[in-house]
Amino acid sequence: MSNIKYTEDHEYIRVDGDIATVGITDFAQSQLGDVVFVELPEVGASFEQGEDAAVVESVKAASEIYAPVSGEIVEVNTALEDEPTGVNSDPMGNGWFMKIKLSKASELDELMDEDAYKALVASQS
Repeated sequence: MSNIKYTEDHEYIRVDGDIATVGITDFAQSQLGDVVFVELPEVGASFEQGEDAAVVESVKAASEIYAPVSGEIVEVNTALEDEPTGVNSDPMGNGWFMKIKLSKASELDELMDEDAYKALVASQS
């Protein structure tokens, strides 16, 4: 079973214990186009599921990145501040945005698995 879940807003969350790495999916970055700026949250900030946590700007649009689960930010990908194009080149790898310490692990059950996410993307393509 995959440890990656997805939101309807095209964020992914990769869970390792009680720490979750959050970013946007390949589909999301392809819809945005060339990313030119990323605004990350502060380490130590806490968010409830669904709250605005970060911003990604591209040549086409600016989009909010929502917290897929509730928790505290324990790390951010500061490399994106200097190289925001990392979101385009490796969104599911080095282009991650933040790491969240889960406060309500049960919220993971509300997110989509890979098959459900693929069906969502197919319906939007």
